[in-house]
Amino acid sequence: MDASGYVTLSRQSGLLNQMQSIANNIANSATIGFRREGLVFSEYIQSTGEGPSLSMGYGNARVVDLLQAGLTETGGSFDLAIEGDGFFMIDTPQGQQLTRSGAFMPGPDGTLKTGDGYDVLDAGGSTIFVPPDARGLSVARDGTVSADGVPLARIGLWQPTNPMSLTHQSGTRFTADGVEPATDGAIIHGYLEESNVDPLREIADMISVQRAYELGQSFLDREDERARAVIQTLGR
Repeated sequence: MDASGYVTLSRQSGLLNQMQSIANNIANSATIGFRREGLVFSEYIQSTGEGPSLSMGYGNARVVDLLQAGLTETGGSFDLAIEGDGFFMIDTPQGQQLTRSGAFMPGPDGTLKTGDGYDVLDAGGSTIFVPPDARGLSVARDGTVSADGVPLARIGLWQPTNPMSLTHQSGTRFTADGVEPATDGAIIHGYLEESNVDPLREIADMISVQRAYELGQSFLDREDERARAVIQTLGR
């Protein structure tokens, strides 16, 4: 295969990764707290020593879209949404992770948990305990959890020190190289944040990527036919 074939194959690989990312976005367009992901293409340029240089593109890095999504009122006592910057921090078997999905519930022991059973952490990185007999539960915009007017804990809001290091792990959970307290976010009690995926935009992107992939495949097919014709001619 000549250089043009390798260049096209690297592009096809990136387009395939982009298609998978778009499909995942569409599948999670109704998932509470989901963050849309995009693909970053990089370019590798190598001098050939003669004539034009060789350039190859590759899409292998995903970036998380932090655009604010809409908020839906649920009235749930343990439903929380974030307005502005920040993530909730939760404790998982793989370590502390970040999420924007605030559909929480008290566990059997009174600790506040996610739907997957992971502990929600306060501003100091500790678990949050809500007494089973607590009444008049309220959560202030700064994350202070109170029952009958008595403060119980303060839910922490965190953000990655480097947004580009935010890495999707599973579902609505993320990790980052480092985190710090989020100062420009507020917690809204009785609401949940929707997915920030725009299905129409994703479908339009999918069509564009599919057309680009088909164009690349058509080029590879023609190159294959050309190589076969050359071999057959030389073999006569």
